[in-house]
Formats: sequence, structure tokens, C-alpha cells
Amino acid sequence: MTPVRSPFAEVLAALVRQRGVLGSMVVSESDGIVVDSNLQIGLQGSAVAALAASLYRKARLAAQAAGFGESGFFQLEAEQGRVCAVGRSDLVLVAVAEPRANVGLIRVEMLKAVEILG
Repeated sequence: MTPVRSPFAEVLAALVRQRGVLGSMVVSESDGIVVDSNLQIGLQGSAVAALAASLYRKARLAAQAAGFGESGFFQLEAEQGRVCAVGRSDLVLVAVAEPRANVGLIRVEMLKAVEILG
């Protein structure tokens, strides 16, 4: 019997191959539940997923309220790492990275990959 692969597996694996990326996930924007993930051991996926979904949703709504249109790439930078997100069709693609990671490369990869979300 052939194992069933997620439609997101290749995208998540490509993100994790980027230098400094600790994990990647596809998350439901509405409730922060992980749909699929590729995470290093020790990364708290559920907590990061909930945070990323909430922040992305609020940023998207704020951009619309301000008349800026649809939000694109979102990044939260903190002392010990960063969370990058891009969304479509109630799904958010999330990358968790070290502070030294090249956000430009991560951004390009995520914006190419957003098409798979719907």
C-alpha cells in the first residue's frame, strides 16, 4: 500500500531546505490548527501555528480596513527567531526561522508556493 502524501509535502520540504529555516507549516487561518507540517524536533508547532494564524488574520483585516487591499507576506522578527507567513483561501503557509536566516530567499520561496494553498 502506497502512503498518502499531503498536497503540501513538497512545498513544506522546500522551505525547510532553506538555510536557517527550522520548520514550515500549513495552518488554518480561522482557528490556528496545523493542517500539515515539516518541523525540527523540539519546535512547538501548535503554539507557533496559533500565533502565526492569529497575527496573519489580524494583519490581513487591518490592511483591508486601512484600504491597502490584500495582505501579502507577513514577518514577525524577535530576538531568537522569526515567523514568516503568507496566506490564501483560509490557509496560511508559515516558516519558522533562525534570526540569521535570509528572509529574502524565504519570502521568494513562500510567494511562489502560495499558489498551492488554493
